[in-house]
Amino acid sequence: MSATPKGPNLKSVHATARTRRRRSRAQASVELALSVPLLLMMFLVVVETGRAFYIAISLSNAARAGVQYGSQNLTTAGDTVGMQAAATNDAPNLVGMTAVATHFCVCANGSASTCLSTDCAGSHRLLYTEVTTSASYSPLISFMGILPPMTVPGKAIMRVVQ
Repeated sequence: MSATPKGPNLKSVHATARTRRRRSRAQASVELALSVPLLLMMFLVVVETGRAFYIAISLSNAARAGVQYGSQNLTTAGDTVGMQAAATNDAPNLVGMTAVATHFCVCANGSASTCLSTDCAGSHRLLYTEVTTSASYSPLISFMGILPPMTVPGKAIMRVVQ
């Protein structure tokens, strides 16, 4: 009697392949279930950070628009209401934005001035306008304190044309 080599059982090969496919599909499902929440949270943090930077850029641009209006001449430098209106009109999509406009003087030699004509002996007076803006930012979704609600500031200073 001759010995015939026993080959692999065809049924066991198919059963092993099926088991491997099932394990592979289950592993992929578990990996997906674990990675989707993490990816979603990362996406939302990026979106919220973008919103915060958009508000900051809009506030800086609004402050710049206010000082550009005020720095045109000596008349507009005293028009704080006009500077505030120019700032708020520049950012109409920011709800609750506040703008505060002021002006101040400095002597050309660097000494302090109170904006009186008698100031700055031996030098001339330089007039500046300043607009400070602010708006509140609160994230749409709380991220365990990663992006807390905050007040975002904006500020611009410009010399008045004399």
